[in-house]
Amino acid sequence: MSNSHSSILLLILILLPLALSQQEAIQAIIHRLDSKALSPSIQEAAAKALLRRLLPTHVDSFEFQIVSRDVCGGGSCFLISNFKSSSRNGAEILIRGTTAVEITSGLYWYLKYWCGAHVSWDKTGGVQLASIPKPGSLPFLKGNGVVIKRPVPWNYYQNVVTSSYSYVWWDWERWEKEIDWMALHGINLPLAFTGQESIWRNVFRDFNLAVKDLDNFFGGPAFLAWARMGNLHGWGGPLSKNWLDQQLALQKQILSRMRELGMTPVLPSFSGNVPAGLVEIFPSANITKLGNWNSIDADPSTCCTYLLNPSDPLFVKIGEAFIRQQIKEYGDVTNIYSCDTFNENTPPTNDTSYISSLGASVYKAMVKADKDAVWLMQGWLFYSDSDFWKPDQMKALLHSVPFGKMIVLDLFADVKPIWKSSSQFYGTPYVWCMLHNFGGNIEMYGILDAISSGPVDALASENSTMVGVGMCMEGIEHNPVVYELMSEMAFRSKKVQVQEWLKTYSRCRYGKADHYVDAAWNILYHTIYNCTDGIANHNTDFIVKLPDWDPSSTFDLKKPPHLWYSTQEVINALQLLVNVDDNLVHSATYRYDLVDLTRQVLGKLANEEYLKAVTAFRRQNVKAQNLHSKRFIQLIRDIDKLLASNSNFLLGTWLESAKKLYEWNARTQVTMWYDNTKVNQSKLHDYANKYWSGLLEGYYLPRALTYFYYLSKSLRKNESFHLEDWRREWILFSNKWQAASELYPVKAEGNAVAISKALYEKYFD
Repeated sequence: MSNSHSSILLLILILLPLALSQQEAIQAIIHRLDSKALSPSIQEAAAKALLRRLLPTHVDSFEFQIVSRDVCGGGSCFLISNFKSSSRNGAEILIRGTTAVEITSGLYWYLKYWCGAHVSWDKTGGVQLASIPKPGSLPFLKGNGVVIKRPVPWNYYQNVVTSSYSYVWWDWERWEKEIDWMALHGINLPLAFTGQESIWRNVFRDFNLAVKDLDNFFGGPAFLAWARMGNLHGWGGPLSKNWLDQQLALQKQILSRMRELGMTPVLPSFSGNVPAGLVEIFPSANITKLGNWNSIDADPSTCCTYLLNPSDPLFVKIGEAFIRQQIKEYGDVTNIYSCDTFNENTPPTNDTSYISSLGASVYKAMVKADKDAVWLMQGWLFYSDSDFWKPDQMKALLHSVPFGKMIVLDLFADVKPIWKSSSQFYGTPYVWCMLHNFGGNIEMYGILDAISSGPVDALASENSTMVGVGMCMEGIEHNPVVYELMSEMAFRSKKVQVQEWLKTYSRCRYGKADHYVDAAWNILYHTIYNCTDGIANHNTDFIVKLPDWDPSSTFDLKKPPHLWYSTQEVINALQLLVNVDDNLVHSATYRYDLVDLTRQVLGKLANEEYLKAVTAFRRQNVKAQNLHSKRFIQLIRDIDKLLASNSNFLLGTWLESAKKLYEWNARTQVTMWYDNTKVNQSKLHDYANKYWSGLLEGYYLPRALTYFYYLSKSLRKNESFHLEDWRREWILFSNKWQAASELYPVKAEGNAVAISKALYEKYFD
């Protein structure tokens, strides 16, 4: 045997135990989770109930059956075949799967690829089921049918902030639809963060904290995510007892349905974030006050939270109590717990022993309450604070718990994959995640090629520790094409040919093929959905985030809002979409996409008009400055009218959901977001900006009018731009708008297709 062959054999012998230990550790987790699963009959009934909600006309057309993992070669899969029976019960198609999620995933796979159907969120056009043949006429499969296996065990869903950006006002009716969407799209590892404040209320009561202490600890509903992470406290609160009780009851419904469908919910755990009142009750405890997180002047009423040091015995006591309280309320529903240490808060020291003790204590608190606990952690900190988290610090945290007891979410793998630069998270199992969205912005954006190949490449890489795929967007209900493709990657072991996939996608989404549609989507694939510049996209269009600086001195005209594609090519795509077959205009999915693309195109045109207005200002060209300012203002009005024609783009529905008690929360989150002074806007202003009708007309328009008034006044009087005066007037208006309660429409007005066509002709024809 040659030396090279000997070396390779030696390497294999060294690596084999590691590979086996990882595989064995993951299989042990899966085995324990399987033991908690509800019975096959319950899961089959849950899948049938979902079918009844989705497609009541075809309830008898499908037969569902739970099968063992042995049928799938030891993993998870679904099997679709023709139903063969001597009885005449109407069943045509048999779908089998290892869990109800596998069955419902198989159902959607069949409806999509054999019947040309489509299921997206209601707010992105909803379902297209008209193409499904009538009962008795469903398409048969060739031979023995198909078997689709998961290449990795888990398909994770949610971000810790999605609860505030998207779910915050939901009732059970909306949650039921979301869980159905999750089940159809193969989600089997969803975050379940609702109602945890009720759990904390009971836990902290046992540690002698009063209601007033918690009122200043919990944030308002629209800001709870950041209070949970220790970024702020009290902002938008307090929470009423009635709201807390409702959320706990809602969480029980959510968990019950997730489990019926065979999902493994991920519950929260303790990271050390504690109320300020604990300092007085336990004066000898090692509690540190953290630094400022994005507030203007570090107002102690909302800024600078407290962290209980993991070395303190109180840490494990509180952490254990929290998980035990959840088990008491919900039962033994999971072994997987989410915990994010120092999310956008830098640790007080980079000492690796401290970091190791932190991790060990977090895990110890979990395992004392649940001996089989597994820690799930967002890997965002390794990207957002990469200057701190060097290899030694990363290893200290990742290796602070026994192997197989931590799973990391590679949160931003679609743009900045950490697995590549960290030797597969230094041997720690991880989930390849798509982040995609920040703040719930609804800008059209994505990287379809990265989605279609990234998870496949990661799994095939040398010594891969990848155990799942995930969608970790900050907000949902936008860009349905991105989420459709990403959800399919849970069942694909080979790269997707995106151009061909899009033809199928658009045909299913609109209910029929159209050559104009195919051409439009081909352009969108190579432009809007091909952002390869590595920039973390966050919508900063000038309409929704007007520059807050002196345009004569500090504004750099060479740095407009992020743009990664040719606007003219996208205008060509809009022209194609405008000219589709008249039969498509009745499709809700088509109308949503048409409005969305028209909005996108006009928003970028507004950016150009703003830059022209500022250029004219700098050149002291009064006429040109006035012209382009008016065009910018008119675009706001036209876009608002466009958005008003589709019920999925209305501010009113967001505010109506918040009701009177928390309307300030709802208004503040999408505008100023966090604190401000009289002359300084919040550092997070417009972070959660939205292209919504009502928000443009009622908020962005008056802001732009005020701004251009000051711009014009400065030019006419030949004096510098009065930045502080503009800020003072604008911030006062903003604060009043946040506190107001005027009503905005909750129903669409106007013909969306006609308005889109008219605006295309007005601006581009």
